[in-house]
Amino acid sequence: MQVIIEILGIVLPIIIAGLIVVFVIKRLDRKMKQGTLPKKKTKSAQTLLDSLIPLGMLAGCILGLLISMMSPISLGFAFSLGSSFGLLGGYFAYESYGNQEEM
Repeated sequence: MQVIIEILGIVLPIIIAGLIVVFVIKRLDRKMKQGTLPKKKTKSAQTLLDSLIPLGMLAGCILGLLISMMSPISLGFAFSLGSSFGLLGGYFAYESYGNQEEM
């Protein structure tokens, strides 16, 4: 039973991260093929829009690092899940900021 738990601890973050990555890539690919990717008028707003997904991943990595320092969760588990949830959060921020009107 202990071996199964250890294997799940190794494989589960890879499966979750893989599913999140496939979801985000497929959504962005579909938007690109339809030509509905959000565009901003100013260069600085477009740069911020393009940087939201990597910034989300960076924030997720930092959060995963902090969680692994404060809890008995391993660094690899927390780091991989943190970065994948950060990717998902960055994608949702990209979507919401991309749909906002510029003032």
